[in-house]
Amino acid sequence: MKVAVLGATGFIGRTLVPELAREHHVVAVSRTGAGLENDRVKSVSGDVTDHTAMHRALAGVDVVYYLVHSLGASDFSERDERAAATVADEAERAGVSQIVYLGGLGDDRSNLSPHLRSRAETATTLEHGAVPVTTLRAAMVVGRGSAGFETIVALVDRLPVMIAPKWVSMPTQPIALTDVIAYLAGVAGHDGAIGETFDLGGPDVLTYREMIERIAALRGRRRAIVEVPILSPRLSSYWLHLVTPVRAGVARPLVEGLRNPTVVRDDRIRQLLPRALTSFDAAASAALDQM
Repeated sequence: MKVAVLGATGFIGRTLVPELAREHHVVAVSRTGAGLENDRVKSVSGDVTDHTAMHRALAGVDVVYYLVHSLGASDFSERDERAAATVADEAERAGVSQIVYLGGLGDDRSNLSPHLRSRAETATTLEHGAVPVTTLRAAMVVGRGSAGFETIVALVDRLPVMIAPKWVSMPTQPIALTDVIAYLAGVAGHDGAIGETFDLGGPDVLTYREMIERIAALRGRRRAIVEVPILSPRLSSYWLHLVTPVRAGVARPLVEGLRNPTVVRDDRIRQLLPRALTSFDAAASAALDQM
């Protein structure tokens, strides 16, 4: 098959592209057009909100991977909706048979954080098009380059004592990058995945506090965490901006997302694509070695 990866140079895309190239011809689409290129991978530049650019990029494509988001922009929700609508339209025009979207794990309550709500709305916009969508929903992906994971590592490395909001005790189900890549690659053209939504999660359900403590143990450090009820998302984002590499514009929606549990409620993907999942400790250890 011929597949297009939108967001090819991002955290997920740069690992997914070579994996897909084992079996498919890949069009790797990014704003700059940089990245891997060989006899099975063609890198092209294109803005996902530009109909002309998407029309060119998706010509002859069978499956489109939608891995883009505008997190960090003040109007990220509006940008993401516009991008999803553009891709849905141009995928239909190109005769694409499947769109694969990697969204955010979380329930469907009305009090979702703006970030998680935007990810859900992106899925809805894509699904309103004529091309069937396979949506994979994941919480934190554990790997080098993950904003959430590297934020936790930076906190562990820089702060012996952490003042954390009460949301640090919210449960989540992180998943290893290698497992996400395997699921993404596995659903391409899979009859059982067409038009379906699947939750992705690793074998461990943890709180953010527990993840901090486990990473600290892997680093050979002990860290004290003091939970306070009054640390707002805005203050939390400024604090993270000061002590970690994450910009405040990215940190705030990530922090707001901590107030929502992100745990798998439907594990059908494990029957569709059986695999032994990587533990949090093993995934974190591998990512730390790469960092």
